[in-house]
Amino acid sequence: MGIWSLLPIACGTSAGDRQLPPYLDESVSLEERIEDAMKRMTLEEKIAVLHAQSKFSSRGVPRLGIPELWCTDGPHGIRAEGAWDEWRQAGWTNDSCTAFPALTCLTATWNPAMSALYGRSIGEEARYRDKDVLLGPGVNIYRTPLNGRNFEYMGEDPYLASRMVVPYVQEVQKNGVAACVKHFALNNQESSRHTTDVDVDDRALYEIYLPAFRAAVQEGGAWSVMGSYNLYRGEHGCHNRRLLCDILKGEWGFDGAVISDWGGTHNTEQAIANGLDLEFGTWTNGLSSGAKNAYDSYHLAFPYLDLLRRGVVSESDLDDKVRRVLRLNFRTAMNTRKPFGSLNSPEHLMAARQIACEGIVLLKNEGEILPINPSGVKKIAVIGENAVKMMTVGGGSSSLKARYECSPLEGIVKAVGDRVDVIYERGYIGGLSPMSDGVVAGYDLSESRTADELLVDALTAARTADVVLFFGGLNKNSHQDCEDSDRLSLSLPYDQDRLIRELAQVNRNLVVVNISGNAVSMPWIAEVPAVVQGWYLGSEAGYALSDVLFGKVNPSGKLPFTFPVHLEDNGAHATNSYMPGPGVNRYAEGLFVGYRWHEKQGVAPLFAFGHGLSYTTFEISDVRMDRDRLTKSGSLHLTARLTNTGERSGSEVVQLYIGDEKSSLPRPVKELKGFEKVTLNPGEERTVNFIITPDDLKYYDDEKHAWVVEPGRFTAHVGVSSADIRGTVAFYYDA
Repeated sequence: MGIWSLLPIACGTSAGDRQLPPYLDESVSLEERIEDAMKRMTLEEKIAVLHAQSKFSSRGVPRLGIPELWCTDGPHGIRAEGAWDEWRQAGWTNDSCTAFPALTCLTATWNPAMSALYGRSIGEEARYRDKDVLLGPGVNIYRTPLNGRNFEYMGEDPYLASRMVVPYVQEVQKNGVAACVKHFALNNQESSRHTTDVDVDDRALYEIYLPAFRAAVQEGGAWSVMGSYNLYRGEHGCHNRRLLCDILKGEWGFDGAVISDWGGTHNTEQAIANGLDLEFGTWTNGLSSGAKNAYDSYHLAFPYLDLLRRGVVSESDLDDKVRRVLRLNFRTAMNTRKPFGSLNSPEHLMAARQIACEGIVLLKNEGEILPINPSGVKKIAVIGENAVKMMTVGGGSSSLKARYECSPLEGIVKAVGDRVDVIYERGYIGGLSPMSDGVVAGYDLSESRTADELLVDALTAARTADVVLFFGGLNKNSHQDCEDSDRLSLSLPYDQDRLIRELAQVNRNLVVVNISGNAVSMPWIAEVPAVVQGWYLGSEAGYALSDVLFGKVNPSGKLPFTFPVHLEDNGAHATNSYMPGPGVNRYAEGLFVGYRWHEKQGVAPLFAFGHGLSYTTFEISDVRMDRDRLTKSGSLHLTARLTNTGERSGSEVVQLYIGDEKSSLPRPVKELKGFEKVTLNPGEERTVNFIITPDDLKYYDDEKHAWVVEPGRFTAHVGVSSADIRGTVAFYYDA
């Protein structure tokens, strides 16, 4: 039975003469349709659309043929179907997805085209599964390397995150699926995430923590935003007047719906007045609360309806919320013109592999041990649990039920075939469970050997190999890149540092592949000739890693955050302002996050923001501007020549940083303001172009509550990382 059979027929008309009511007529403007639907809805129906009806869905208006809304966790793949009112999986057999690389890897591509490919692909999978809202992407800033959820975000720099989030959002939404940008805002740690009250100055708020959200909303056109768990100025992020009403909906003109994080709503009056539109996850424990329907006890359900009926609150806030939810519904569930989706298509798997390859970062390659030539070796020793452990599962809400996951060991074996003897040793124990989040692991993790026996067996295998590939790092267990828990230190867990050092002593041809979404300390860095940052790469992980390790793909990834030598080199920890417990957490480092802090303090990193090597070499030369003065309404044209001076085709990311030589307020030494990824053949050169405008010079004046730029001397720095500048040019700004 379709919608039409439920709608009344006007007197004197036949079924063939029926006309669409305005709210169902897609030739009518969106706002007219919303207003028409609003006029037809009862007070009870308005309340019903503002809160969940199951773990991941909210009610529509059945009487009017307006369907329910269905959300799905992301942002790295479409989560397995869940039970109606429980976190467990529903047990479907047709809900396996393509697992895409984690967003840290996507951002490490420094390529907006890869972000567009990612958004389009994951949007098609969400569309195929008939989901209306994809709960992602995440753009919280990488403030501390201990944050357990950094792997889901887009790094430490607001400009880089802004440029990478926009194509993702745009391409997802072309599928008629809303991107839900999260977690707004200041959700920069997982420990005590429900009880941490962030105290941050306005300069840091506007210059560091808000730009990526603003870009997602104003440039990407995001249809929904998710509030954060933490507090800011004493109010939770899911009903925070300044963040949601003043900034998001006021200053930025956001016309979409604010969705609560699951369990992020705490107060009915604040939820009504402070900007929340759609409430999920508050009390989803079945019927144990004693109500006829637990969802009717949500803050934006019967408690809200009771206040309205008693005249305690006005209907103006209600109508604004309903308009926003209807706008979200009409753009997604009610959109009959959205394209068909697809799931696990060859194109999606190829996209996952391409993004993974572009995001892998070659951190060190002393003596050019990489790439490995299979014809030049007879035996490869693969050491480390992360060579076989599934990484598409675990870590919290981003855990996936992938159609398959190619492990690093599997990828290596398939890459070399029977030409090379590949031997494997576990080396350390990071986990024993054969199941994670309802998914059976692809490798038997049971173990009868002791840690010392594992070490001896690993060293024995390494001694006889031509090359040793160690796969370690973190693993999405609690306190190891995982939602709801932060890391306990910067060090590698499970005594991996000892294992790496001993491997280096028995075989100098050692490559360490760090699988993580976070920086780790490397006290053995001088002893190891080659290091690769391998991220969480999704379904095609093993294939992508083998592509890079054996030279089928020339690595071109760049770090989206700084690797400090010591935890205390990071600004949040140097100022003792990372607080894992509840209470007020003052961001004492202010806007000096990541490389900004390192440069302010003159502390060298282990690996700099933007760092990443290649199997070829590049030269940047002839950095120049068309003139040396910029005016209020003008722009400058900066050019630089990039040349591939090596023997392989490859890609380099040319990065533009700008520094203010003299300012009335403290400013970073320099800040990223542009980048371009360029692919060149050996001997080929290309001119890279950047346009500099007054907006690139501005800082946020918290007293004026405005972005300002002061006249004076500036320097443009062009290089291949924040610490590797190849050319500079000075210019002046005249107001």
